[in-house]
Amino acid sequence: MAKYIHSMIRVLDEARSVAFYGRVFGLQVVERLDFPDFTLVYLANGESPTELELTINKGRTEPYDLGDGYGHVAFSVDDLDGLHARLQAEGFAPRQLVDFAPGGTVIARFFFIADPDGYQIEVLQRAGRYL
Repeated sequence: MAKYIHSMIRVLDEARSVAFYGRVFGLQVVERLDFPDFTLVYLANGESPTELELTINKGRTEPYDLGDGYGHVAFSVDDLDGLHARLQAEGFAPRQLVDFAPGGTVIARFFFIADPDGYQIEVLQRAGRYL
């Protein structure tokens, strides 16, 4: 059996990304490993044992090309409407709330937001399979 432990994204500005994930999702630095050419920063919170690994390549000044293969990461929250309103008030520019009901019954409520490097993040109301 395999255990899913983290996802990694490359970011340009460590402080900006750590602040974003801390303020928006309550993720905190659990470990920071500094090497001559890059730094790894592991973020987590008490909601899940899964971590987000930020890789900061030293000397990089150009934004990363996210290409057309990246989709998104997802977080579930207890109060989707409250978080959406707070993020709007704080200037984070979350996209519109969506009631996803392909067969007429809502199976998910969500919105998307982009992090400082342009990575897309889906934020879902905690319910059903999205606990």
